[in-house]
Amino acid sequence: MAPKKTRQQTNEKSSHVEELDPVTEFVFEKGVDRPFLITTPPPNLSHLRSVTTFKERLFLAALVIFALFIRLQILYQPNSVVFDEVHFGGFAKKYILGTFFMDVHPPLAKLLFAGVASLAGFKGDFGFEKIGDVYPETTPYFWMRAFPAVLGVGTVVLLYLTLRASGVRPLVAFITGLIFTYENANVTISRYILLDSPLIFFISAAVYGAKRFENEIPFSFQWYRALVSTGVALGLALSSKWVGLFTVAWVGALNVWDLWFLIGDLTVPVCKIFKHTIARGLILLGIPLVLYLTFFAVHFKVLYKEGDGAAFMSSAFRSTLQGNKIPGNILADVGVGSVISIRHIDTQGGYLHSHDSLYETGSKQQQITLYPHLDTNNNWLVELYDATEAPTSFQQIQDGTKIRLKHILTGRRLHSHDHKCPVTENDWQKEVSAYGYEGFEGDANDDFVVEIQKAYTKSPDAQQNLTALQSVIRLRHAMTGCYLFSHEVKLPKWGFEQQEVTCATQGVLSKSLWYVEQNENPFLPADARRVNYKQPSLIEKTIEAHQRMWHINQNLNAPHNWQSLPNTWPLLSRGINYWGEDNRQIYLLGNAPTWWASTAVIVIFAVYAATQILRWQKGASVGVDRHIYNFNVQTFKYILGWIIHFAPSFLMGRQLFLHHYLPAYYFAILTLGHFLDIIVSYIFAKKRSIGYTLIIIFSLISFLFYVNYSPLIYGTPWTKAQCEASKLVDTWDYDCNKFHESLSDYNIPPKIFEPSESYGGAQPIASQQNVGGQQVLQG
Repeated sequence: MAPKKTRQQTNEKSSHVEELDPVTEFVFEKGVDRPFLITTPPPNLSHLRSVTTFKERLFLAALVIFALFIRLQILYQPNSVVFDEVHFGGFAKKYILGTFFMDVHPPLAKLLFAGVASLAGFKGDFGFEKIGDVYPETTPYFWMRAFPAVLGVGTVVLLYLTLRASGVRPLVAFITGLIFTYENANVTISRYILLDSPLIFFISAAVYGAKRFENEIPFSFQWYRALVSTGVALGLALSSKWVGLFTVAWVGALNVWDLWFLIGDLTVPVCKIFKHTIARGLILLGIPLVLYLTFFAVHFKVLYKEGDGAAFMSSAFRSTLQGNKIPGNILADVGVGSVISIRHIDTQGGYLHSHDSLYETGSKQQQITLYPHLDTNNNWLVELYDATEAPTSFQQIQDGTKIRLKHILTGRRLHSHDHKCPVTENDWQKEVSAYGYEGFEGDANDDFVVEIQKAYTKSPDAQQNLTALQSVIRLRHAMTGCYLFSHEVKLPKWGFEQQEVTCATQGVLSKSLWYVEQNENPFLPADARRVNYKQPSLIEKTIEAHQRMWHINQNLNAPHNWQSLPNTWPLLSRGINYWGEDNRQIYLLGNAPTWWASTAVIVIFAVYAATQILRWQKGASVGVDRHIYNFNVQTFKYILGWIIHFAPSFLMGRQLFLHHYLPAYYFAILTLGHFLDIIVSYIFAKKRSIGYTLIIIFSLISFLFYVNYSPLIYGTPWTKAQCEASKLVDTWDYDCNKFHESLSDYNIPPKIFEPSESYGGAQPIASQQNVGGQQVLQG
């Protein structure tokens, strides 16, 4: 599918920037058995695909001015919290206050929002608690929204430069940039305190860097500059959202592509191929990794206080936070008569816990749960299973010791028996309860054997003697042989939705692992050996944070009003309700003409590519024209980016939303730009005015869609009739009943209160309705 051998490297000359042709001929040389492609780009290629003329700078200036108008207008409306500003505005507050929180996304974009808010004077005195909360004057929400809006303008510029760098004519790149400027979904996400705009900006910077890199002479200063800038952009994207990992994969795929052709280029020595591989690998993987760890180091440094997110973390992690209540200077040796707390290792459930409430099923004995917070109900007295008298001296608990655990506050002992679990119905799990009464000496169902797990316990002494913090143990029920076990299952409301504890004969080993955290023993001297949590390193803290992030992300599977399936995204079947008050609404919806056209061109290219491959197999000469060849290569690469960013969505078990498609959609628009270019460069090569007329008409159609649906972007007045007429697709589910019948109705100042005879006072006419919000983190 390559052009025939030619040495021609000429380019069409024109004084008109719209006629500038940035596609050069591809050079092939004759090898021993076959022709091979010369991979070194022509010396003039970088110049041809850069902004060098005054007229083209005017194009770029016009794009910036228009994008500033589209993206920054009336940012102060609405003056209340919109959609996930609840989360990301709230995170900015916590950064400013230094209180630790947990989120499923890396920290960079959130740190940037916090930095902008801090520079604008925000003191963290507004909570961003729910959608519709009105911003006080002390919250610089305008500047916090201006930050993603400006990045949205930057993305428009980068899209133009990227298309130019991949061989699109200036005027076509300009028109495509205009289409992207007023693409409804991208305008919407760039106007609010959301992560999507920074993410797409960094992805677009990485794409541009990769395209510039392709145009430079290998190992020149410009080549290294483009390579390093691509690595930096990849690091910024990855540090904003994990979606950036897909961009890293795409750039990696492009480099594998390049290296494949380098191997086939007989003019390139083997040593240079190794040099290519090492330079690309170190820079494109090393820089993102260093940046990623750096931003996490900043994240941990800024969030130095105990906060509501600390409950997700291990006690060792929490011990590094200011104001934590994690026990310190803990007695090391655990013996008979010790009062201990026992922490589960494999889940975030927390501590072995009981309270004076009974199961409503099974034995209906006292509940045993896992509880994530420090509490006196986590305390247990260690007894020997056959003790008849209280101990008078210290006696060490060792590996294999049979013990009983007596709950301090209720006096009942940890107990298991042949009853079904309160929630889990597996036959290999049995109920664990607390059982006993005053004067009861206990029975064999209270007996548990301590088994120190040597594979998980580093200290040789702790492998034999039960040691707080250091010995990792399993508690085997002596009567039945099952092990004390816990998993992510929650008890019903009668169990306070705490985590279920069972006794299991099977299951994942790690879910039956525990360790002693708190330890007090009256028989140990004051100078007895004590232990503390080891301070985790940056790498250890980062690894733990990622384990928690992944766990939380995987558990975001509760149904949500505005979630959608990935297979509906390319068709724009539905959007997301962001906000709705005062007879106005903000609803994330793409620009349908642009959206559907970008999907159509991907399908068309797939059919076209399959057809061309079949023709080539039959001996036909395909892709000979330089414009067709460049179109084939560049379009394939952008569609590959679309696939890499879109396909993983089908593997995710969590709740998903339309905005998760936007990174892939960016690649689809780049693909659309190349389709518009081939119309001018090849299909209507002899009558380019026709081609330009067609794409200008398309851009105007997209612009009219933007104008017509702009009330859903800006939350401006709209009538119910206009709203209902706008529903081109039945599944576009924005609520037309929210709008007034006439635009003139919006001139009436809204009444907040009026007298009510039935209550003898003031009451709201209509309560505020918050839509589109979430009570759980989402990404």
